[in-house]
Amino acid sequence: MTDAELDELVANCPKLYHMAERGSWPSIRQFGLLSTSALLDLYHIEEPDRERIERRHRPASVPIRSDGLPGAVVRDQIPMSDDGLRKALPERLKPSDWYSLLNSKVFFWLSRERLLKLTGAKTYRDAEHDVLEIDTQSLLDAYRERIWLCPINSGCTKPFPHPRDERAFLRVTDYPYAYWRERRRATERAVELAVDYAVSDIANHVTRVVVMRGSDELAVLHPTSL
Repeated sequence: MTDAELDELVANCPKLYHMAERGSWPSIRQFGLLSTSALLDLYHIEEPDRERIERRHRPASVPIRSDGLPGAVVRDQIPMSDDGLRKALPERLKPSDWYSLLNSKVFFWLSRERLLKLTGAKTYRDAEHDVLEIDTQSLLDAYRERIWLCPINSGCTKPFPHPRDERAFLRVTDYPYAYWRERRRATERAVELAVDYAVSDIANHVTRVVVMRGSDELAVLHPTSL
């Protein structure tokens, strides 16, 4: 991706979106937005629980605790399954490899449409979520060398397990933006933006945090003046 293409991507997708567990914003503001692996490190989660959370499918969210820290929740992976991943991955990769890869990153949607597809999904639409809106340019300026772009929903194998491997994630400079420009509308040329391990200063890049249920905004958590 050239600098001009990156500018175009930012112009088309000026905001990033992250759906978090309801009530998690105070902890995210304090500790940063953490990948599953980073969260398990912070909470000193050891084996065998770590293996179960980090390298196996999570059919339900998993609460975790540690002395001196607020309770936290590792979210479910209902949109994925072992069977779906076996169909989607090459033989050299196991489902556990894919779970481990995804758990090492923090994920953002590049379009509100993708966010609403998730918040409106049958599994999540009746629940409340803390939704973070992030300034795309601000995050890119701070984390460009740790950012990956992905053209698919890497955490979903339903209803169709689209083929994938670790090369689905590419650094900004390697991402084939021109290829996707010819094939997709402006907000779909990259579907996910991921950051290695954690965004420790996420509060510096957040423009708004809202409580959502489905497509409804129920409350504004940040900025508190709204």
